[in-house]
Amino acid sequence: MAEENHTMRSEFFLTGFTGHPELKSLLFVVFFAMYLITMVGNLGLVILIPREHHLHAPMYIFLGNLAIVDSCCACAITPEMLGNFFSENRMVSLCECMAQFYFLCTVETADCFLLAAMACDRYVAICSPLQYHTMMSKKLCIQMNTGAYIAGNLHPMIHVGLLFRLAFCGSNHINHFYCDILPLYRLSCVDPYVNELVLFIFSGSIQVFTIGGVLISYFHVLFTIFKMKSKEGRVKAFSTCASHFLSVSFEVKLHGENTQITCKILEYSIMKSI
Repeated sequence: MAEENHTMRSEFFLTGFTGHPELKSLLFVVFFAMYLITMVGNLGLVILIPREHHLHAPMYIFLGNLAIVDSCCACAITPEMLGNFFSENRMVSLCECMAQFYFLCTVETADCFLLAAMACDRYVAICSPLQYHTMMSKKLCIQMNTGAYIAGNLHPMIHVGLLFRLAFCGSNHINHFYCDILPLYRLSCVDPYVNELVLFIFSGSIQVFTIGGVLISYFHVLFTIFKMKSKEGRVKAFSTCASHFLSVSFEVKLHGENTQITCKILEYSIMKSI
């Protein structure tokens, strides 16, 4: 029994979204429809923006890149989740878990930085409209997009590298519908405190930096709009920010789970230190 309990795990079983077989068909249809809508909408933007010359402004370039990372985020989770609704074999290797987490963390991190870059773009457009084309040049726009993707790739490298210090010798059941990093920590027979602390520090810092950038930018934007005496000017200013307002609204729901995870890690870290 002792040897069996300490057998190193290299494969894991995804428990899936639900344990009720009667709901699988309904859930499959619902999530498949959401997946199609997401992909059609985002890929439509990706195709449309390069083809239309008047959409080659920084705001639309940021929107196009945001559509790309949102499509990648959906592709990282949904196809496997849909397949697992009717699959008996839900086993995934540790390498597959690492690859899925790396890809998902990359696009989510890039998503956060792109939203912050879009807020900065709208700040310049509203607060310094005469200098907009000078300050938000095409070169700077490309640099900001590239920086978002670089940060997106660097962030998961740290957490994937730290996974190699863990050993998995207990249960191989991941209580999730995809291979996330926190459920893996719970299966480790090595104390994952360092991993969780590093995850909290980097994920928390990224969220504070990007959300703070969005809030500060829009505080100045709203202050500038409300100072305008012309009603037409205020309406026009609000309309230029409409696309980013909608993007932030949708992304808040997507990143709500990540915020809860960060809070749980913080709570766990405090309890460990007491």
